[in-house]
Amino acid sequence: MVTSIKEPPLKVRPVYRNIHVTQLASYRLPLAGWASILHRISGALMFLLLPFAIWMFDSSLTSEVSFEQFRSLFVAGAAGLPGWFWKLVAFALIWAYLFHFSAGLRHLWMDATHSVGLEFGRNSALAAIVVSTLVTLALGAKLFGLF
Repeated sequence: MVTSIKEPPLKVRPVYRNIHVTQLASYRLPLAGWASILHRISGALMFLLLPFAIWMFDSSLTSEVSFEQFRSLFVAGAAGLPGWFWKLVAFALIWAYLFHFSAGLRHLWMDATHSVGLEFGRNSALAAIVVSTLVTLALGAKLFGLF
C-alpha cells in the first residue's frame, strides 16, 4: 500500500524582471547604484575632456605667453564662447576626476578587504559622493573667484 505524503504548498515568490522604460521615473535605485552609474559617467566625461585637459596642461607649462593665453581663456573666453563657459568645462573636469578617484578608491577598498555587504556598499557610496562633492565645490569656488 502506497501512502501519499502531502507536500506543503509552494510559496509565491516575486519575479524580478528588467525595468521597462515606463518604470524608470518611479524606480528607486540604491545609493551604491547611483555611485556606480556616476563612476561610469565621470570616466566617460574625463575621456571626452581629455583633449581639453592636455591643452590646459601644455599651455600652462610651455611658456609665459602660452600661460597668459591659458589665463585669458577663463576671463575673456575663446572660440566665440565666454569665459564662464570654459570655467564650467573645467569645473566638470574637476568633478569627473574627483568623483572617479574617490569611487575608484571605494572599489579598491572593497577588492582589498572583500567588503561587499549592503551596509558597506551604502556607506562607502555615500562617502564617495559626499567627499567628492565637497572637494569639488571648494575647488569650484576657487575657480569662479569666490575666495
